[in-house]
Amino acid sequence: MKKLSRKEFIKNTALATGALMAFNSCKNESAEIESPNIISKKHYEWKMVTTWPPNFPVLGEGCVAFAQWVEAMSGGRMKIKVYGGGELIPALQAFEAVNSGAVEIANGASYYWAGINPATQFFTTVPFGMNAQQVNAWLYQGGGLDLWTELYAEYNLKPFPGGNTGVQMAGWFNKEIKSIEDFKGLKMRIPGLGGKVLNEVGGTAVLSAGSEIYTNLERGVIDATEWIGPYHDYKMGFQNIAKYYYAPGWHEPGSNLEFMFNKREFDKLPLDLQTILEVCAAKLNLMVLSEFEAKNNIYLQKIKDESPAEVKILPKDVLNHLKNATDTVLRELIERDRFSRKVFESYSKFKTNIMNWSNISERLYYNDMNQL
Repeated sequence: MKKLSRKEFIKNTALATGALMAFNSCKNESAEIESPNIISKKHYEWKMVTTWPPNFPVLGEGCVAFAQWVEAMSGGRMKIKVYGGGELIPALQAFEAVNSGAVEIANGASYYWAGINPATQFFTTVPFGMNAQQVNAWLYQGGGLDLWTELYAEYNLKPFPGGNTGVQMAGWFNKEIKSIEDFKGLKMRIPGLGGKVLNEVGGTAVLSAGSEIYTNLERGVIDATEWIGPYHDYKMGFQNIAKYYYAPGWHEPGSNLEFMFNKREFDKLPLDLQTILEVCAAKLNLMVLSEFEAKNNIYLQKIKDESPAEVKILPKDVLNHLKNATDTVLRELIERDRFSRKVFESYSKFKTNIMNWSNISERLYYNDMNQL
């Protein structure tokens, strides 16, 4: 066979491509015009509500960036107006607002909706569970997003991951935590499964929007709070009103945030706009985690240097009690809720498998790095 020169190869390829395009153009033109892949000139103006305070660093700002990316990628065909928590509706009514069609999109965290369906909690985080990298692997490659989509479809919602905080801090306290007994009677702002664990060890979990936490802690409405990590916590000013800042974030080792779309409206969109929304959500998912990872160390040092708050580590005995309480909470939850059991089985199986890998990869690497 004659070996083609690079110039001849390119020429022949171009001719073949042209012939194929001509052939395809002759095929059923009417069907092609009706195809959902054809880019429509129709314009869309949607509203997004969030559970975050208006223009909140990383999270609120990220939602604004998401809207800008969507508009740019769609050539201006889709514009999204972003409202912070409380600007259009109360922060913790975002689920109902999207479900009803009052708005088309919300950004928040799925564990806020545990009162609507307990299985929603698994799609944010599980105490003593997987970290951000592992959660993303479960969602995108381990069937987690399929389960999430199945659950939210019951409520006319379409979910996508929309950010991850990474490993959080255990929170801010005005008394030292020396034993599990110190949690008894403690009123703490802590949502999701972590809140159920706090109740199990004798505390009282309080759910409140981010904009209310500082005032509640300052006035003694709550005795302690968790939020995210050093970057956000510093911006919130907790170091000025709390004495102790505890690690590790046993309750939220890798908290996945969410976009939820009104499913009926999402399904009506042309395929290219649906894809743009999904891709922009994935971009924000990466950006949020990257920003927290980049800035948490900087702001942890600022907390140490600029405030009287003490950074402390929870005693191992306390963590053991919290882990046992977590096992109790999860067991009771999956015994009474069928879909929670289905999600937990997927989550726990994936965690077991991925830990087999991480134990001989990342764990060994970090241990060796600490010894160098």
